[in-house]
Amino acid sequence: MLKSLWRLRRFVHRYRLRLLSGIIAFGVARFFEAMVPFLTAVSINRMSEGDYAVGAPVLGIVGAVIMRYIVVTYARFAVRRVGLNVAFDLRQALYADLQDQGSEFFANHTIGDMMTRAVADIALIQRLISMGTILLVILVYAALFGFAFMLYFSPFLTLLLLPPMPFVFWYAQYSARKMGVASKDVQDRLSDLGAHVQENLSGIRTIQAMVQEDNEIARFQRTNQAYAEAFYRQGRINSAMAAWMPSLAAVCSLTILGYGGYQVLSGQMPVGNFVAFFMFVNMVVQPFRVAGFIVNLFQRAAVASDRLFEVMDLEPEIPDRPSGGAPEFIAGNIEIKHLSYTYPDSGQAVLDEISLHIQQGETVAIMGRVGAGKTTLLKQIVRLLDPADGTILLDGHDVKLYPLAQVRAQVALVPQDPFLFGEPLKDNLTYDDPNRALQEIWDAATSADLKSTIEDFPEQLDTLVGERGVTLSGGQKQRATLARGLIRHAPVLLLDDCFSAVDTETEEHILSELKRLRQGETTVLVSHRVSTARHADRIVVLDEGRIIEMGSHDALLAAQGYYAELERVQREGAEEEDLSNSRVSN
Repeated sequence: MLKSLWRLRRFVHRYRLRLLSGIIAFGVARFFEAMVPFLTAVSINRMSEGDYAVGAPVLGIVGAVIMRYIVVTYARFAVRRVGLNVAFDLRQALYADLQDQGSEFFANHTIGDMMTRAVADIALIQRLISMGTILLVILVYAALFGFAFMLYFSPFLTLLLLPPMPFVFWYAQYSARKMGVASKDVQDRLSDLGAHVQENLSGIRTIQAMVQEDNEIARFQRTNQAYAEAFYRQGRINSAMAAWMPSLAAVCSLTILGYGGYQVLSGQMPVGNFVAFFMFVNMVVQPFRVAGFIVNLFQRAAVASDRLFEVMDLEPEIPDRPSGGAPEFIAGNIEIKHLSYTYPDSGQAVLDEISLHIQQGETVAIMGRVGAGKTTLLKQIVRLLDPADGTILLDGHDVKLYPLAQVRAQVALVPQDPFLFGEPLKDNLTYDDPNRALQEIWDAATSADLKSTIEDFPEQLDTLVGERGVTLSGGQKQRATLARGLIRHAPVLLLDDCFSAVDTETEEHILSELKRLRQGETTVLVSHRVSTARHADRIVVLDEGRIIEMGSHDALLAAQGYYAELERVQREGAEEEDLSNSRVSN
C-alpha cells in the first residue's frame, strides 16, 4: 500500500510547503486542544482545595478554544487545497499520457474504464489527501500530546492502555490487506459499469432499431449487480472495523474509569487530575474510533494509485524521437520500400512487401477489396501506426526522423470515419486553428460542396452538430470532415474513402475542386469507386496486402485485370440504376 502511495510524492512535492504548513498547524491546534484538559485540571484542583481564583485558567481555556478554531480552519483549508491541486495535476498528467497512446492501447482499454480512472480513482486520491491526511495527522498528534500529558498526570494509568495496542495494529494491518483486495474489485467493477454505459449510449440507435432495449437493460442489471456485490463486500470489511475499534476504545475508557476512580477515592490522585486524564484518554482514543475509516481511505487510494500508474507507466506506442536532421517543411515526395505490417495478436500480415514511389504533386488512388490494407497504409504514412525503420521516406528522410507533430500537421489525413465534435460547425472546421479567417472557412466549405448545406441551417456556421455529429447526415458529416482537411492546405493530403456517402454529382464537384486546389501538391485517396479513381494520375490496386496492379485508368482497363472487372461491374450497375429510374419517372 505504502509503495503505491509513495509514488504520488512527485505530485505532492510542488505543494509541499502548503501541506507542511497545514500539518504544523494541526500540531499547534492539538496543543491548544490539550491545554483545555490541563487548565481544567488546574481549575478543579484549586476549587477542591477551596481556592476559587480560577479566572486565569478559565480565560486560558477560552483563549485556547478560540485559537484552536482559527488554526484548525487554516490547517483544513491548506490541506484540502493541496488535495484539490494534486487531483488537478493527476488528471492533466493522465490526459496527456492518453494523448500519446495508439490504437493498440485503446483496443485493450475501454473509454468507460479510462473515464473511471480519470474521475473516480483520482477522486479517491483527492479524498485521501484532503481527508485522510487530516485524520492521520490528528491521530498522530493526539497520541503524542495525549500520552505526554497522561504520563505527566499518571504514568501507571498510562501503562494500562498499552496492552491492547499490539492487537489494534495487527487488526488494522489484517483489515487493510482484505480492504485492498475488495477495493480493487470495486474499482474494476466500476470501470466495467462505466464502459457498459458508454458503449450502450454510443450505440443507442442500433439498440432501438433492433428492439434490444429489454436485453440491454438485463445486461446492465448484471453489470450493476456485480458492482453492487463488490461494494457490499467492501462495506462488510469496513463495518467490521468500524465496530471493533470503538469497542477497544470503550474497554480502555472503562479500565481508566475503574482504576482511576479507585485512585481518586483512595486519595492517590486529585480529582482534577483524574478528570484531565480521562479527557486525554478520549483525545487519544477518539481517532482510533475512525481508524477503520482511515484504513479504508488509504487502501482505496492505494488501489486507485495503482490503476492510474498502470496507464501512466506505459510508454507511448508511437515514440517521438526526431533526429533534428529532417527538413522543417515536407514537400510531398513519398517513397515506400518493402513495407510490411502485422497487427499485434494477428498472425497474418495486413501489408506485405509494399513498394511505391509517389512524386511531389502527384495524385494517386488506392483501391482494393475490404481488408486489403488501404487504411493501414495511410495510417503508416502519418504514423498512427508505426512502420519499420527505413520503410517510409518523406522527401528522402525516414518518417521516424521527423517530429510527430510536424508529420501530422503537414501530412493531413482525412479518416473514413467522419468524426465531429459536439461543438458548432465552425469550430469543427477550424479545429486545428480556431483563428482562421471566415472567408477561408467558406472557401473550404465550397470546395467540399458543403456551402449550400450550411446556408440552409438557421444558425449556419454556428449550428451545433451534436455529439459525434449526430444531427448531420452521413454525407454531410463526410463533407464536413473533408472541408476540415482541405482548409489545412497541407503539402500531403491523404483521403481515406471520403466519398462513400456522397452522390456522384457531388463527388464530381469535389474532385474538380481537388484538382484545382491541389496543383503541385501530393494527394493520396482511397476509394472503392472507379468514378473516383479514374481522375488520379496513377491507380494502385491492393489485394491481401500486396500491390497487384498499378497504372493509369486507361492502362489498367487495357490490362483486363481486377480494376477492369470492377469498372465493368460498377458501370453496368450504374446503367441498370439509370434505366430503373427512367422507368419510374415515366
